[in-house]
Amino acid sequence: MNSLKTVLSKAIQGQIHSEKEFQKFYSVDASSYQIIPKMIVIPKNEKDIINTIKIAKKFKTTVTVRGAGTGLVGSALNNGIILDMKNFDSIKIFKNHATVGPGTIKGKLDKKLEEKKKIFPPNPSIGSFCSVGGMLGNNSSGSRSLKYGSVIDNVIEITVIDGNGKKIILPKDKKISNKIQSKISVDEKQFPNVSKNSSGYRIDKIKSGKDTHKIIIGSEGTLGIITSAKLKIKDIPKKRILFVIEYSSVKNAINDCIKINNTNPSAIEFVDHTTLKQINYIFQKNTECLLFVEYDEKITLNERKIKSIISGNIVKKLTKKQDIHQWWKYRDSSLFYSLKSIKKENRIPHIIEDAAVPIEKLPKLFLILKKINKKFQTKSVIYGHIGNGNLHVRLISKRRKMSTIKKIAMEYFDEIIKIGGTITAEHGDGLARSEFIKKQYGKTNYETFKEIKKLFDPKMILNPGKIMTKKSTVIRNFEKI
Repeated sequence: MNSLKTVLSKAIQGQIHSEKEFQKFYSVDASSYQIIPKMIVIPKNEKDIINTIKIAKKFKTTVTVRGAGTGLVGSALNNGIILDMKNFDSIKIFKNHATVGPGTIKGKLDKKLEEKKKIFPPNPSIGSFCSVGGMLGNNSSGSRSLKYGSVIDNVIEITVIDGNGKKIILPKDKKISNKIQSKISVDEKQFPNVSKNSSGYRIDKIKSGKDTHKIIIGSEGTLGIITSAKLKIKDIPKKRILFVIEYSSVKNAINDCIKINNTNPSAIEFVDHTTLKQINYIFQKNTECLLFVEYDEKITLNERKIKSIISGNIVKKLTKKQDIHQWWKYRDSSLFYSLKSIKKENRIPHIIEDAAVPIEKLPKLFLILKKINKKFQTKSVIYGHIGNGNLHVRLISKRRKMSTIKKIAMEYFDEIIKIGGTITAEHGDGLARSEFIKKQYGKTNYETFKEIKKLFDPKMILNPGKIMTKKSTVIRNFEKI
């Protein structure tokens, strides 16, 4: 390790750390996992990244990129070199796009865009704290992806350093773009039939040479280190209206959600009984769940439409920016509320927290969870982007054996795959789900994934064990249990 540090020190202008406190800090993220790295490199420029990759290859060690550490599945953890991209935080705003460094915090980008009356539409609930690089790596989404799509739908160009230490700009680099296209063979029957998907490599999104940058989005640093991205930006909507609707039955909320989806809302969110109890408002005693429904166009028309189709009770109709923001804060705090409502000793590590299914299969998804709760003596906290068929699930149980957690994951993902869903819609595969990718996508797609990995990272040094893996990591490396 000393010789590796010596060689890196001579080649890199940024910082290099191997002190125990640094190793400990970078051994965890917002997931339940922990892996101690050998070394941390905080590059100052692109040359530092290129040199780090070349030296890692020579020393037969690995390079794993890290943003703000807010990931929930251990995507940024590994035992080689961790590359912290915090120095790459530049923001340049133009008329219809922004060129942004991966270390830029989304909250900072939002403030800069707001000054220009613009937005970058993907809005994860952790948006104030996560990095743009992490959002690109996970193909993040958020509540408004229902109308505006995920990160993959909102990027024009990506600059990346591949596993050979070569700088590539996609889709501009025609030679690489052609190679990517030549490798792609898609078995569409095996692809999840969902509006949001963060699992595997998104080969289904590459329809022409103009789309080849999309292979990097959602790849979790396994194909290259992003150094810059050109993001689509939009005007801030002139008006918004948010309806908070209470239901005495989850079934009725699902039925309404399917109808509401046809009216082009910007968001439909689900909040269950456990979470709504934490909200500072007195709901009816029999309220089982809430829907948050937002529109940002044709406000009057959409108000008429929603009132004519819903069976629930509208408890809030909000049009003032401050009020809308406050109620979205309640929804965005669902993860915090769910943790607050579960005793620490009863929390199960979040493994199954991000599946999505075709929206018409939502009743089936709730039945799957009911069956799991009964079989494994667990309880569920459920919230999320129901308009996309994407629900976040937190399990509560006193029985927290490792083997039980793995059995739950296997059963849940099997059922999700059977009904045409995805094992992860916006949080990524990481350590929690990579072993299930082959099952989800089948042989043809998985072979294509292998070819893509080989093209970008032939020596397999970039974030190994994520997306492409032969090992089971779902219950390995838990920090505490």
